[in-house]
Amino acid sequence: MSDVRVWRASPGEAADVTRLMVAFRNWWKRDWPDDEAFARGVERLLADENTDYLLGAVGDGAPSGVCQLRFRFSLWWDAPDCLLEDLYVEDAARGHGLGEALVNAAVARARGRGCRRVELDTNETNAPAIALYERLGFSSYVDDAGGHNRFMRLHL
Repeated sequence: MSDVRVWRASPGEAADVTRLMVAFRNWWKRDWPDDEAFARGVERLLADENTDYLLGAVGDGAPSGVCQLRFRFSLWWDAPDCLLEDLYVEDAARGHGLGEALVNAAVARARGRGCRRVELDTNETNAPAIALYERLGFSSYVDDAGGHNRFMRLHL
């Protein structure tokens, strides 16, 4: 495993966060929202006390990985929840442990904010992501309900 660094992005790093988020959008083969909308959204979220961006790099290189953390209060846990969103690592940085380092930093950040749960979603065809999350202890199975949770959405 290469030497990787992960840190909480500052407002001055909005361009790096935006660049990586746009790359993630492109990885999904999408062209909307446009780059300017991403830049405005990143600026807005960097100013939001309930959102963190984590950046990661391999060695002394430029940021080549990002994840977004969204925090909200959970009535069911009587504590904050953390939603780990939009984890992305550039192709050239994959295989160095950066994705794992970002997830571990996200969990540490959530613990530091008093969260009792970290949730995420990933596409069922993204086998490398599923393997990473499961290796780090994430599961969709809920003992109480006797089955798997599903992340569902309705576009409005």
